[in-house]
Amino acid sequence: CPVHPSKCASTKWLKMSATCCGSNSWSLFPSISERAPAYQRFHTLAQDIPPGLTLPYKYKVLAEMFRSMDTIVGMLFNRSETVTFAKVKQGVQDLMHRQFEERNVGQIKAVYPTSYKFRQEKNIPTFSSFLKKSSYQLTVEPVLGEDGRPHLSASRLLERRRVFSRNLVNTVKQHHKTFMASLSPPMVIPDDKLTRWHPRFNVDEVPDIIPAELPQPPQVDKLTTAQEVLTKARSMMTPKMEKALANLALRTAETSPGKHEDPKATPTANTSSALKGVSQALLERIRAKEAQKLQALMTRNPQQEERLVMISRLPEMARLLRNVFVAEKKQALTMEVACTRMLDSYRTTMTSGEMEKHLHLFSELLPDWVIIHPIRKDTYIKLDKSMDLNVLMERLTRMIKEEEKL
Repeated sequence: CPVHPSKCASTKWLKMSATCCGSNSWSLFPSISERAPAYQRFHTLAQDIPPGLTLPYKYKVLAEMFRSMDTIVGMLFNRSETVTFAKVKQGVQDLMHRQFEERNVGQIKAVYPTSYKFRQEKNIPTFSSFLKKSSYQLTVEPVLGEDGRPHLSASRLLERRRVFSRNLVNTVKQHHKTFMASLSPPMVIPDDKLTRWHPRFNVDEVPDIIPAELPQPPQVDKLTTAQEVLTKARSMMTPKMEKALANLALRTAETSPGKHEDPKATPTANTSSALKGVSQALLERIRAKEAQKLQALMTRNPQQEERLVMISRLPEMARLLRNVFVAEKKQALTMEVACTRMLDSYRTTMTSGEMEKHLHLFSELLPDWVIIHPIRKDTYIKLDKSMDLNVLMERLTRMIKEEEKL
């Protein structure tokens, strides 16, 4: 291999992962030349929140556009002003410092169809030299569903924002469901049990929201083809010009029905040479086991996730806890002293309360090794130093595997 061996090994591993997970999953990722900037493609990885149903970068931008638009619309609507797109556009761009076009309004309508009523109206004062009063303008009216003159209050703005965010999450869930169906073997998880995305599902590369159609100004008679121009102005043209337009009309008529659609690219499944000789039954068992593990990961609630993380730390903590008792040469220690010694030895920074939770978890999972005695105002922890540490490690390893299956 002409490159570094570690790069070859990582490439081989990626090919094996792609083959085990099905070749269709690669078709969801665009080519490098079509990809968005890195701060958008890896937006979810840079978040400091726990992993869950996070939104793509462009969907978060759209949610912020809806919030800004709703704020501007609410302010104008509560003042009984006619809300036009020109006013909303200027206000949203001032708030976000980002371009806001009719396409974004169409995307908002596609995500939340019942949020606004859109109309084309004229004879609206423009106070601008670019727009005439007689020209049509796109007007926006919030849908509140009340009789009389409703008021777009702050509580309504918050509720509408929650509905919009919920609709965005549901949209990503549909793309996630399509991705899950393309895996081998396919996975099906109910939407109400889904707590996080599939690890191989690239959230930041889901398709854009397709804009919904907005009302357009009434169409006036416009000459759109050479044949219409020839019919309308035959008497006004010279013979030479009439002949040129006639030839153009014939060429347009010949080329328009001959348009053909681009053939759809069909992904071909290329079997990796790294898996040559491996039985198909073994591959199916590996895929089924991996799918079961990922399904448990995506449906696990935050409490189970926190408990699993704590249990995964116990094998390393078990060695440290035994060393603490051996060094202290005591059968029992107060909880405060035990936590302090453990915090001094453990590699990760942790609070005393968090370390105490881990010690209580020891007494829950290994009651024959760690015993906690509350005596008066103090809590004492007792350790059986005669037990074999390797046996304890095996028990903890089995518990971690059982917890991962939940």
